[in-house]
This record gives sequence, structure tokens and C-alpha cells, in this order.
Amino acid sequence: MDYRFFKEILCIDSTSGKERELSDLLAQRLPVLFPDAQLKLSDVGDGTQNLLLSKGDPRMVFCTHLDTVPPYLPPVFVDASGSECAPSGAVSEVRGRGACDAKGQLFAMVEACRRLYAEGVDGWGLLLLSGEETGSWGAKAFSKTGFQAPWLIIGEPTDGKMVSASKGTLSYDLLFTGAAFHSGYPLYGRSAVELFTDFMVALEYADFPKDKLLGNTTWNVGLLRSDNPQNILSPSLRCRLYFRTTFASHEAVRKYMESNLHRPLAGPEKGSGACRLDVTPRGGDVPAQYEVLPDFPSCVAAFGSDAPHLTGFAHKIICGPGSILVAHRDDECVSAAGLEHAAEQYVEMYQAIVR
Repeated sequence: MDYRFFKEILCIDSTSGKERELSDLLAQRLPVLFPDAQLKLSDVGDGTQNLLLSKGDPRMVFCTHLDTVPPYLPPVFVDASGSECAPSGAVSEVRGRGACDAKGQLFAMVEACRRLYAEGVDGWGLLLLSGEETGSWGAKAFSKTGFQAPWLIIGEPTDGKMVSASKGTLSYDLLFTGAAFHSGYPLYGRSAVELFTDFMVALEYADFPKDKLLGNTTWNVGLLRSDNPQNILSPSLRCRLYFRTTFASHEAVRKYMESNLHRPLAGPEKGSGACRLDVTPRGGDVPAQYEVLPDFPSCVAAFGSDAPHLTGFAHKIICGPGSILVAHRDDECVSAAGLEHAAEQYVEMYQAIVR
């Protein structure tokens, strides 16, 4: 495998919103690697673009995303001893942002396409999308093109296992309105931070049903902000609440949050001030099941992907190198053995389905 090419794409900062430089590079490189394949570029609408490389009439499309989460971390190639080495050396592991999510998938898929191309095989495509980490904007834009193919292979870090089912998502913006007052006299006001903590404690006891396949529902708070001096009870707090739902819990979570859309909350013990919670739904994805081919290992996943937003495909597989347990972390990495195995797997998938 050409790790110099891998280094080239890893050296580009393609954190969400900055994918254009990487897509421009690939628009130059892919026609050189596949001279008689067709390359189409399409604008997503936010300054980024999607790429679709087709060899013949695609019956199977390999797909992954161009963007990574911040912050950008430059690549480091290491050998079996853990010492840094050149990409042309005996590479054992690759570290850096995107190594396993999802430039490792991109690298392995390009390699699989090179092997199919060298055998004179057609009927495949390579789809590279922007904006997966921030709402699958590239996938949503691509689905509007009307493109269709029987099979889609989504590259995500799954340790080389096919995802049989994945959790859904539900996202909400929350605004807690408190009653500001001098913090030395809290009985005359109500801090929005206190309202937030009360809500989160209640959420812990919501008792959403456990799913036999996907397990428990989980959630995370992001974009948390409450600006006020330390000596004033907070008048407001904003945050985003992001659920990972299951087949058993998705509807229960939706109903629970609907019951809080515009909810009055207990105000101060003395004094006056209307306290409340306002919830704004942001949408999400339902839990889904995916194809698993015979004789391939499988797993379930708690992460999301572009798969639910790509509507032109009858059958979808999610599989790729690397571990989700190091994705989005400062120690993100992928093994050379995992990348090689993934390239072989992708070729085997094509052979099992198309030939």
C-alpha cells in the first residue's frame, strides 16, 4: 500500500468546513490512478464538495467522508518498535487526526479500487462526502442528485466487522430561563444552572426501555453556555442534548422530550420571576439494521454515519478499519495490518456481491 499517498491526505487539515482542499487534491489524484473512470464533483452548498468516481455502471459503491473532527493533528508513522519512520518504511501504525475516522477508510477504499481496476473489473464506484461529522450535509445533498445503485459500502471504524444494527439519534436545543438575583440571597432568585442540573438528574431516572440488541439509551450535553458573573444567579443557560436511541427507546425519548417543549419551572422561594424550559427539536435518525454478508464478522454500533441519509441504495453495509474507541481522540490511530485487511475485505465484498 502506498503510505506516501496516505500521508499526503493526512497532512491536509480537513476538519469539518475545511474539506475543500482535500477534495481538490483527490480531484487531481484520482484521474491519474483511474484514467478511464468518470469523476463527478458536486457542490454541497457550504463551500465544500462531494466526489463520485465511477468505473462502468456501479453496482457497488464504496463510500466514506472527507471531514474530521477538530482539532487537526498531523500524522506520525511508526514501525513495530514504536519509533517514528518514513511512510516508505516498515510502517506498523499510523497516528493523527483522521487516521481511523475516516481517512483510513478512504485510503483502504482507494486501494481496493486500485486492485479491482488492475484486474480490469468495472461496476464499482467511490463516493467521498463532506460534512458527515456535522450533520451529514454532503450525504443529504448527494441524495438529491437521484443517483442509485444496488449496494453501498460505508467506511467507518468497526475493527473490520460489519455493523448489523446501529443506534439512532435525537438532538435538541435547550434553553433554561432562571431568575437573576444577587447570589448572596438565592431565595429571591433561581439560577438557570440549578434548573439545568435538576433536569439532568430527572433524566437519569427517566428509565427508558433497554433494547435486547442495542442496549441502553445514552445522551451527551454539548455547546453548554451560561454567561454570568459569579455573584449573580444565572438568568439563562443554553445547551444541546444529543441522544443515542435504540429500537426500544426511540419513540419513548421523543415523547419524553416533547413533554418538555415549553415547560414552566419552579421559580424563586421569594420574590418574582418566571422560570421555564424551552426545547427545540433538531431532528435525528431512527435506529437501523444493515446487511451482513455470510462468513464476515459482525457487531452492533452506537455511532452514527451517513448511511441513513443516502437514499438511493437498496442494500447498505457499514465496515472499515480502526477502532471507534480511539476515534475523535488525541491518540487516534490505525494499524497497517488493519488497513491491509480492510482493502482485502472491500475487494472480497465486491466479489461476493457483484461477481
